[in-house]
Amino acid sequence: MAKTALVVITTGSEEIEAVEVTVAGLNSAGNTVMSRNVVFGAEKSLKDALASAPFDAIILPGGLKGAEAFVESEELGEVLRDQEKAGRLVAGICAAPTALYRRDLFLGKSLTSHPLVQERMTAGGKYQYKEDRVVIDGNLITSRGPGTALEWSLAITAFLLGQEKADELSKAMLAK
Repeated sequence: MAKTALVVITTGSEEIEAVEVTVAGLNSAGNTVMSRNVVFGAEKSLKDALASAPFDAIILPGGLKGAEAFVESEELGEVLRDQEKAGRLVAGICAAPTALYRRDLFLGKSLTSHPLVQERMTAGGKYQYKEDRVVIDGNLITSRGPGTALEWSLAITAFLLGQEKADELSKAMLAK
């Protein structure tokens, strides 16, 4: 059976860090203006996408404005809590890991984020913060920002499909 992933976007999400799977708008389906004014089409609203749950992965692209919307979304917070409890993958990049902090998710895990939100992520000692480009701790994969998006994507691929598949894709893209 194919692995499934849900990518949640909102106005201000970073488009270079997203993957094309089921793309759900945090608040609605339709066009969403990303952080660099690129317009992405969300296939479904988050609420509608959840009818197809569970997903093997929930992927949160970065972008400060988008991450702030993720932090404020009660619905997304519950989805992430369910994903953590079930041991399924949550992957966040750039400022997106702040959504975990707000909900006290993945407490004690190692993670990283964009340096602009590092102080917030280290407050209260909730996490083992690392400045690595990509941090993998069980079913949590985090990364720093646009410059690390490819490595982050390959880590997600390895988690879902195995290291051999990730290596195959990396080679085909001339990433290494």
